[in-house]
Amino acid sequence: MTQYRIAPSILSADFARLGEEVRNVVAAGADIIHFDVMDNHYVPNLTIGPLVCEAIRPHVQVPIDVHLMVKPVDRIIPDFAKAGANIITFHPEASDHVDRSLQLIRDHGCKAGLVFNPATPLSYLEHVMDKVDIILIMSVNPGFGGQSFIPHALKKIADARRLIDESGRDIMLEVDGGIKIENIAAAAAAGADTFVAGSAIFGKPDYKAVIDAMRANLAKVGA
Repeated sequence: MTQYRIAPSILSADFARLGEEVRNVVAAGADIIHFDVMDNHYVPNLTIGPLVCEAIRPHVQVPIDVHLMVKPVDRIIPDFAKAGANIITFHPEASDHVDRSLQLIRDHGCKAGLVFNPATPLSYLEHVMDKVDIILIMSVNPGFGGQSFIPHALKKIADARRLIDESGRDIMLEVDGGIKIENIAAAAAAGADTFVAGSAIFGKPDYKAVIDAMRANLAKVGA
């Protein structure tokens, strides 16, 4: 039985009351807090850094999943580990030495992972599967919240699931971008087990109702 995890992205939260927002969404049933870091260099947007991660860490007990959309990555990894991150993922294009960056994350006590944009090939995984704890498939082009799910991502999720199964390793398979109540089951059927949702959750008045509806649809997968 697959363990499904829902990871609300605070990119869509009310930043004026972020501590309250993360407490409320965990109380509503979130498994992970997804933390989007953008640098206005690798992606055309600027968001939040280690100080914000450090500020929300005391408010929740669940893992904080830091998605680095920055270039270069190595300089900032230790800062996020120190700030309380549990999982750190980055884009292979943003690292000069993917293997070294993955090892740096693990050396700082965090789970490490790679993120694949819609046009980024999974072949980067070929040489580093032994250092990957999580694979994140982007179902939108990174940089902004509220975008629509790109259907081709379903094939990429399925391909990543096959690679994970062939490796025999316990690797999380996360999907991020346009995930909502209506399409979460399709992503799960393709092989994803961890689901990032931003505006679909934080854009609604009742977080619990949304998360409950997502779980109800996930329960139907393979039933």
